[in-house]
Amino acid sequence: MATLPSRRVRAATRGELRRRRRTIAQAIGSDSVLLIPAATEVPRNRDVHYPFRQDSDFTYLTGFPEPDALAVIVPKRKQGEFVLFCRPRDPEREIWDGFRHGTEGAVASFGADQAFPLAELDAKLPELLADRRRIYYPLGTEGDLDLQVMEWLRAVRRQARAGVSAPNELVSSDRIIHEQRLRKGAGELAVMRAAAAISAAAHRQLMQTCQPGLTEQQLEGVFLHACAEQGARFQAYQPIVGGGANACVLHYIDNNAPLRDGDLVLVDAGCELQGYASDITRTFPVNGRFSPAQRALYDLVLAAQRAAIEQVRPGRRWNQPHEAALQVLTRGLLELGLIEGSIEALPRLIEEEAYKPFYMHRTGHWLGMDVHDVGDYKQDGKWRRFEPGMVLTVEPGLYVAPDAPAPAQFRGIGIRIEDDVLVTTEGREVLSANVPKEAAEIEALMATGTSRRRPATRRRQPAPPRSQASGDRRKR
Repeated sequence: MATLPSRRVRAATRGELRRRRRTIAQAIGSDSVLLIPAATEVPRNRDVHYPFRQDSDFTYLTGFPEPDALAVIVPKRKQGEFVLFCRPRDPEREIWDGFRHGTEGAVASFGADQAFPLAELDAKLPELLADRRRIYYPLGTEGDLDLQVMEWLRAVRRQARAGVSAPNELVSSDRIIHEQRLRKGAGELAVMRAAAAISAAAHRQLMQTCQPGLTEQQLEGVFLHACAEQGARFQAYQPIVGGGANACVLHYIDNNAPLRDGDLVLVDAGCELQGYASDITRTFPVNGRFSPAQRALYDLVLAAQRAAIEQVRPGRRWNQPHEAALQVLTRGLLELGLIEGSIEALPRLIEEEAYKPFYMHRTGHWLGMDVHDVGDYKQDGKWRRFEPGMVLTVEPGLYVAPDAPAPAQFRGIGIRIEDDVLVTTEGREVLSANVPKEAAEIEALMATGTSRRRPATRRRQPAPPRSQASGDRRKR
């Protein structure tokens, strides 16, 4: 397998991190302080933790990879604007848990102007808050931090007789940071291209591997291995691998059923690379050939996706891709007999959401450090306009449940096609374009797989009971 450029790209240099902090400092003003906490380690069970994943806002501003830290930005402070509180070096703990950067590394490697051990947090924070008017922090999202901020405010107020004033405004830091994160820089885009390339190659490998008798879990394993082999150890979200009617469950994550001859399989999976997500969905036939009914629905979803992607360009509004997809899907559902009405009544059918039994989610979401990335979708009550540097997914689908009031040949078919799309100055760039999505291209690629060049010997397995378990990933 060819090596992809994942190890040669960096989302942010020290200079870029410094520029981000400077922009934030200018935005909050010289009378304010910004507090951004790192993530904490979360226990999974006895003596075992979930894999640690740093908070996205904290990574965006500091690049510091360790838990239980606090970044403080104090504009115009003489001793330096960027202060970091973190765990100190501890040779004994490092034997067990690995290297720590400590306060020395926070300054030398991550550009902090000053760094202090966490034990000094309560003593130092009131000094940093003194004579400032407002505190920006993720208000209401970190319960422990809310309590700490109240304690630090009380400590500052106790100095009132000495002429020290305390902040009198608490402001959420989300919008000011998230608006900046919404527009990706060159380094971020390089990483996102690499993440999309890794996931695209893994999706292609799934198409070449798939055959009747394998299980959803085996396809998931192939995807995870292909991503890890190229340097992406973690996924941006739990993969969805739904064969047959399981594809009609939007957040299906059991991934344990056999893949049956004659069914489609929907794979919604994307790796995370250096803290940035990819998010790709492809739907393809388990045996390598679409049936006529599958092809009819598939081509409809693909036409809707192409119409939606066409709307992604600077100046267009966020809702326009969704509206374009609805036009195509609703017309197609009429023509295929899944909904009743006439073409002349199409605007009314869309307004009444006649498509909703078969298409119940939005057509995309922002993409970046989080798979459902930050940034407002509306501004001043209107859908916001696309700008260069924004990245979104475009992912229409159709889901005809086994018991749906629909022609029998369509029941139990679930289809979604999803790509990652960058808004450019000229229009758009589909970051995940290297995965086939034309039905004929998918069939041609699947025909090259080794599983179709020799007879399969696996025995057909009975299907386990279908689960309705849902994951924590949500469509918008």
